[in-house]
Amino acid sequence: MAKILDIKIDNLNLGAAMTKIEHFLAGKKLCQIVTVNPEFIVFAQKDLEFKKILNQADLSIPDGFGLQIAASILRQKIGERLTGVDLTWEIAKLAAERGSRIFLLGGKPGIARKTAQRLKFIYPKLRIVGTYAGSPTERGLVEKINASKAEILLVAFGAPKQDKFIFKSRRQLKVKIAMGVGGTFDYIAGNVPRAPKWLRSLGLEWLYRLFIQPRRLGRIFRAVIVFPILVIWRRLTD
Repeated sequence: MAKILDIKIDNLNLGAAMTKIEHFLAGKKLCQIVTVNPEFIVFAQKDLEFKKILNQADLSIPDGFGLQIAASILRQKIGERLTGVDLTWEIAKLAAERGSRIFLLGGKPGIARKTAQRLKFIYPKLRIVGTYAGSPTERGLVEKINASKAEILLVAFGAPKQDKFIFKSRRQLKVKIAMGVGGTFDYIAGNVPRAPKWLRSLGLEWLYRLFIQPRRLGRIFRAVIVFPILVIWRRLTD
């Protein structure tokens, strides 16, 4: 395990992370997974509740090329980068093999359903027992999820709302795994195109996102400008 600006990141490759997720499914308590990116870490510097949630997560996956660079600067070792989209596909594959039940929560109306259709097209044996847009403050939401008897809950409310919802509901939810997935449903459903693989491998996915979604400028600024400044400052002052 490493820490980037006081935020825990697990040092696991994909295989080890999926083995851990299998263990979660075999357990009895809810395990929270977070996919930490540079923007998360910037938010957590001021949002102490969010910082606590990230550091208490059962599995913390590095999602963002900038984290790899930051780890090198801070002389830390973290696991291989795994985006929320890619991890969702891996979890869907595992669930299909095991017969585990999945609930898709969040996104704009209809997006979770389209995501379910796409996942089931790739993995016909996948058991998706619920899709619902909802909101973190909606009454009866936990009861709706529990009634589906889902074992895996994927929440697309956006950070930090999705992660706070999971953490605050962890004693009531009866799922085995809960993970915030941000805009993953939009990508899987095909509403938003992903950057070409060669751009992702170079760590330039943010540039592609800025081109197709200019409204993300503020988020990208925090990730590619504010975050590196904070990392370099920490390196110089430690």
